[in-house]
Amino acid sequence: MDTYTLTTAAADLVYDVRGPLPAADGRPPLVMVGQPMDATGFAALAARFPDRTVVTYDPRGLGRSTRKDGRAEYAPESLADDVHAVIEALGVGPVEMFASSGGAVTALALVARHPDDVTTLVAHEPPLITLTPDGPAAVRARAGVRDAYEARGWGAGMAAFVAMTSWEGEFTDAYFAQPLPDPAAFGMPTEDDGSRDDPLLSDRSWA
Repeated sequence: MDTYTLTTAAADLVYDVRGPLPAADGRPPLVMVGQPMDATGFAALAARFPDRTVVTYDPRGLGRSTRKDGRAEYAPESLADDVHAVIEALGVGPVEMFASSGGAVTALALVARHPDDVTTLVAHEPPLITLTPDGPAAVRARAGVRDAYEARGWGAGMAAFVAMTSWEGEFTDAYFAQPLPDPAAFGMPTEDDGSRDDPLLSDRSWA
C-alpha cells in the first residue's frame, strides 16, 4: 500500500492506493468512500479485493486529512469536490466506487457534479432521511440523537444513535415515548468528556 497527500486550497487529503496504477488487469481503480469514517474503516473490505487496485481516503478534517477552510460542517458538495480531486490525482479515471453512509451522499453529489469521474457507483445506505415516507419523524429522531449528545456527551449520544438506527419501520409515537438508552448497556462510557465536535453525533454532518 502506498500513501499520498494531495494538497488543495481547502484541505490536505491523505489517500491510500493498494495495487498498481494503472491496474494490472486494466480495470478501473475501485474507490471506497465513507463519512464520517476514515480509510481505516475500509481495511478489511479492501483486503477482500486482492485482484483490484483499491483506493481509500480520509475525508477532510478526519483521520490524517486536515482541513484549511476554517469551517466545521461537512457539506456533500465540498466533500464531492475533494473526491474529484483525488480521482484526478490518480490519473487513471474514471473509477468504480463503493460508498457507504455519509460517503454515499458524497458519492451521489460527486456523480451529479462530475459525472465523468465514475462508471459504476454502489451507494450503500445513504442517510437521506428527508426522502423517506416518515421524513419529518426521522428528522425529529435524528435531532434527538444530537440533543442526547449535547446534554450528556459521547456515550449517551452514541447509545441514542444505536437505538435510532436499530428501530424497525417508521418512527412512531412508540419510538419517541422510549426513555433514553443507557450507554453502559452498549458497553459505552457513561462519563462526559466535554467534547461536542463529533461529526456523527453533532449537527455538523446534517447537510
